[in-house]
Amino acid sequence: MNRMDLIAALKYEAAVSREEADAAVRLFFDRISNALTKGERVEIRGLCSFSVRKYKARTGRNPKTGEKIKVKTKKLPFFKCGKDLKERVNS
Repeated sequence: MNRMDLIAALKYEAAVSREEADAAVRLFFDRISNALTKGERVEIRGLCSFSVRKYKARTGRNPKTGEKIKVKTKKLPFFKCGKDLKERVNS
């Protein structure tokens, strides 16, 4: 399922226009993105949680040449599956 499929499903299930469904989906993802940008944790009970993980600087290797390179510190979004979702997928 992609974003357009989600909009179509919301349009059908909620009986709203495509524009309203698009606005709702956009708002939902924008709020999650904004919270993660601020370093906040987002939890959707029963489904998943999102957080930001910080990684320290390290020495890595260029896989093509084998040359050592320095990898800077970075922050990346992290997704953790909820218990209910795990159970639904594994049933």
